[in-house]
Amino acid sequence: MPQISSLRLLFSSANHHAVLYPLTPKPPVSLSHLFKVAPPFSDTHKSRLLFAAFSSYSRKPKNIERPGSLSGARRRSSSSKTDKGKSAMEESSSSTAESVGFNKRRAEGKDKNDGPRKNLQLKVRKLNPVNTISYVQILGTGMDTQDTTPSVLLFFDKQRFIFNAGEGLQRFCTEHKIKLSKIDHIFLSRVCSETAGGLPGLLLTLAGMGEEGMSVNVWGPSDLKYLVNAMKSFIPNAAMVHARSFGPNVDSSGATDDLFVPINDEVVKISAVLLRPRYTKVSKTTKEGSSELDDPLVGVHHSAENRSVLRMHSTAEFALKPGDLAVVYICELPEIKGKFDPKKAAALGLRPGPKYRELQLGNSVQSDHQDIMVHPSDVLGPSVPGPIVLVVDCPTPSHLQELSSKHSLTPYYSYPSEESKEMCKKVDCVIHLSPASVTCTTEYQQWMSRFGEVQHVMAGHQLKNVEIPILKSSARITTRLNYLCPQFFPSPGFWSLPQLKSLPSVSKAPSEFSLPASCQVITAENLLKFHLRPYAQLGLDRSSIPEITSRPKIIEDLISEIPEIVDACEHITQLLHGSNNANGGSTTVHANNVLKEEPWLHETALPSCLEGITREDMEIVLLGTGSSQPSKYRNVTSIFINLFSKGSILLDCGEGTLGQLKRRFGIEGADEAVKGLRCIWISHIHADHHTGLARILALRRDLLKETPHEPLVVVGPRQLKIFLDAYQKLEDLDMQFLDCRYTTEASLDSFESSENKDVNGSAYVQNDQKNGSNLFAKGSRMESYWKRPGSPVDASAAFPLLTTLKKILREAGLEVLLSFPVIHCPQAYGVVLKAADRTNSTGKKMPGWKIVYSGDTRPCPKLVEASRGATVLIHEATFEDGMVEEAIARNHSTTQEAIEVGDSAGAYRIILTHFSQRYPKIPVFDETHMHKTSIAFDMMSVNLADLPMLPRVLPYLKLLFRDEMIADESDDVNVATAAI
Repeated sequence: MPQISSLRLLFSSANHHAVLYPLTPKPPVSLSHLFKVAPPFSDTHKSRLLFAAFSSYSRKPKNIERPGSLSGARRRSSSSKTDKGKSAMEESSSSTAESVGFNKRRAEGKDKNDGPRKNLQLKVRKLNPVNTISYVQILGTGMDTQDTTPSVLLFFDKQRFIFNAGEGLQRFCTEHKIKLSKIDHIFLSRVCSETAGGLPGLLLTLAGMGEEGMSVNVWGPSDLKYLVNAMKSFIPNAAMVHARSFGPNVDSSGATDDLFVPINDEVVKISAVLLRPRYTKVSKTTKEGSSELDDPLVGVHHSAENRSVLRMHSTAEFALKPGDLAVVYICELPEIKGKFDPKKAAALGLRPGPKYRELQLGNSVQSDHQDIMVHPSDVLGPSVPGPIVLVVDCPTPSHLQELSSKHSLTPYYSYPSEESKEMCKKVDCVIHLSPASVTCTTEYQQWMSRFGEVQHVMAGHQLKNVEIPILKSSARITTRLNYLCPQFFPSPGFWSLPQLKSLPSVSKAPSEFSLPASCQVITAENLLKFHLRPYAQLGLDRSSIPEITSRPKIIEDLISEIPEIVDACEHITQLLHGSNNANGGSTTVHANNVLKEEPWLHETALPSCLEGITREDMEIVLLGTGSSQPSKYRNVTSIFINLFSKGSILLDCGEGTLGQLKRRFGIEGADEAVKGLRCIWISHIHADHHTGLARILALRRDLLKETPHEPLVVVGPRQLKIFLDAYQKLEDLDMQFLDCRYTTEASLDSFESSENKDVNGSAYVQNDQKNGSNLFAKGSRMESYWKRPGSPVDASAAFPLLTTLKKILREAGLEVLLSFPVIHCPQAYGVVLKAADRTNSTGKKMPGWKIVYSGDTRPCPKLVEASRGATVLIHEATFEDGMVEEAIARNHSTTQEAIEVGDSAGAYRIILTHFSQRYPKIPVFDETHMHKTSIAFDMMSVNLADLPMLPRVLPYLKLLFRDEMIADESDDVNVATAAI
C-alpha cells in the first residue's frame, strides 16, 4: 500500500472520534441511495464523466429517490441487512468512485439559468409633475447599524430616490415593507464600504426580480468607477450599465467649485456639490470645539488617516485619492403654482376644459373667445417656492474646510452676500449624515447656522439611537430565544445609554449645540419623515417611527402566547446544569403538557476531544443562517469561530456581518473581535457569502492603524481575488490573499514536503490531482472549471503565504485549515479546522477538536471524507426534504441529506444552516433522525463545552415556533431565487 501522508492520516476514518463513539445502534442511516458505487475506470472510459448519472437543471432527475420516500427506506433497510456489521462510514470509504445527483452545468458555471441577462429592464415611469405626496425619510439609524451610514429616501408618487446603500439596507426595507422594486435612482455621498456595502446585494436582488429582471440608476462621485469595476467580478454587467459618475478624476489636484446636476425634470432637480478634503493644519477653533476625533462610537474611519496626513503636511493641497470625494446633494422641488382663478380665466375668454389644466401646468393657451394668448400668470395667484432639502455628508474635518468655503452653496444660506441676495433660496430641511465627531465642532455648527430658520436632522449615529434596535423582528426573536435558552442564545451585546455616557468622549445631544434659537435641531429616528407635499403638511412627521418594545414586554407576550414556555425554560436550565436525568436522558415538554422521555439521547458517547474542555477553548457563533438575501429574521451566511484569547476565524462573510457582530458582542466587543481576527475563509464567490468582507477589512485596517500588525490573510476562491484587487484601488483593505486550492490536502502535503525548497507553480496543480477519485481529477471533464483560464495565483507567491498561515494557525492553537472542493458552482469549497492536541491535568495527551463547514454544496464524497470523525459538522440545509429536485437544480442540500452526510461520516454533532428565506423563522424538518442535530439561528452561540446538550434543545425550539413550522412566502421574499 502506498504510504499515507500525515495530513491524510489526520483526516482518515481512523480518526479518534470514529473509534471512541460508534454510530447509533439502530440501523445506520446510509447514503447508499445517493452515493452509488461505480466500477473502476478503464482506459476506454477515462473520458467518461466521473458523475455520469447526474441530472441537468432543465430535466427532472432520474433514479434519484426523495429522501424519506418508501422506496428509499426499503433500499436502506435492504442495505442494512445485506451489509450487516458494516457502518455507513465504512461503506462510503470503500467506494472508489461515488456519485450523487447534482446539476452539472451549474457546477461548471454553464447553467443558462445562472447566466447574466444581457438586458435588464430599467424602469421608465410616467412622471406626475403635480405630486400629491412627497417626503424625505430616514432609513436605518440605531444601535445595531453603527457600521454603516443611514440611508435617506426621497419619495414621490411616481419616483423614488435613495441616498446611500450601506449594508443592511435590504434587510431594513424588508422589515418595514419598503418596496425596493420601486427605487429609480441610488445616490452615493461617498464611495466606500460604509456607504455602498449594500449596493452589490441590492443590484443582484433587483436583477432577479420578475421574468426580465430590473436595473436601477446609480450615481456617485468619479471614484464610483472603481467600485463598479470590482463588482463586475460577480455581478452581471447589465445590472450596472446605468451606473454613472460625476466630478473630477481622483488624480486631479486643481480646485473646483463645479455644481453637477444629475437629475433635472418636472418633478425634482437634484444637484451635487463635491467636497474635497483640504489637508491643512486644523484650526484652533476646530481643536477646541471638537470631541475626541477617533470616538469609537461613531467610527469615522477616514479621520485617522487624514490626521496622520495633517501631522505631516501643514498647508499644502494634494492630489485626490480614491474614496476622498464627498458629496452634498441639493434636492429642489418645482415651485408650487398659485391657486387657479376661474373668474379671471372666464374674463379672458376661456371656456372650462383642458386649457385650465394646461395653465395650471405652466403652459400658455389661446383664448377661446378673444384673439389673445392667456399666460399662467394671468389666471394664477402668487407662486410658492418649491421645498428644498439638503443631504450633507462631511466625513472629516478636512472636508469641513471645503464645505465652509463652497460658493455653490451660497444661494441657499439665509444671509448670503449682498451681490447674491436676489438669488437666495429658502431651505426647508438639512439632513446631516456627517459623523458626530465633525458635527460637534464649533466650525460645523457655525456653518449650520448660515441656513437660518431651517429644520436640521442629525443622522450621523447620534447617541440617542444607540439603544434602539433597527431590526425589531430579529430583536424580538433573539429575545425570545434568550429567555428560553440563554446558554445557546446570549443576550444581545448592545450598549446601554449609561454605558455610553461613561465613555470619555461621546457625541453631544442637539440641545447642546451652539446654534441660534431659530435653528431647529433634532436627532434622526428610523422612518422619521419630513413632508414636502402637500404644502399644507410641510414639516416633520413622527407617525411612522416604530414603537420601542422592551424586553419585559416581549417576554410577557411570549408567556401569554405559549404558557408552556415557562416550564420549558426551567427544564432547559435543569438540563444544562446537569440536575435533570443524570443518566443522560432528556425530558421534553410538549404542547399538551405531557412529559416525554427522549431515549435517543443515550446513543452517543462523549468524544475524547471534549473531555476536560473549558468554556474558554472555542465557541461557534452563527452570525448569519439564511441564504440568498437578508430577511427579517435571518441574515446571510457568516460563522464566527471564537478562540477567545487566541483570536478568531471568520468562515464566510455575507453582507451585514459587521452589524451582526455588533448585535452579538456590542460596539466595543465587535471592534475587539475584528481586531482579533486571525484569518477569513470564503467558500465561493456568490454574493451572500462575501459582500460583507470589505467592511470588515476596512474596519480592521482603521482599528489597527496605530498598532504594528500584519495584513489579514483571506483564503478564498480565485475569483474573489479579482474582486479584492479591483476594490483595493478604491480603499486599502490591508489584506493578503491565498487561493483555496493551495489549502487543499494535496497542496498542503506538497507544501510540507517542500517547505524548504523552491516550489514551482505546476507542483501544486499536479499534486492536487493525485487522488484518482478526486472530483476534479485529471482526465475528468469537471477539470474544465478547475483549470479554467483566468487569473491563477502563482504557486511561488503562495509558498510564503502558506508559511504565514501555518504560523497564524499555530498561534491560534490550530493544527490545520484544510479546504476541499464541493459541488455547487465553479471554485466552491468546504473547510476543515482542526485544533492541536492538548495535554490534560493528568498529563494525558488529548486529541484536538475538529470542525467541518460544508459551504454550499450537494452531498458529495469529498465532504463525507473530510467530515469523518468531526466534532461538529456545520452543513447547509437550504431546502426541506420534499424539495430534492429544487436542491439538485440549485446544487444545494435538503435537511435529511445534510443529516445523512453527518451520520455517514460519524460526526458527533451536526448544525444545520443556510436555510432558504422561504422559511423565515424555523425551517421544516423531521425530528426522526435529529438525535445529534440542531437547527441554527442568527446569534446562536455554541460553546464546545455545551456540545453534548445541543440536540436536547431542539424540541423546545420546536415548541417556541410551534405555529410557524411551515414555509412562509408572504414577506416579499423572492423564493424563486431564494438559494443562489
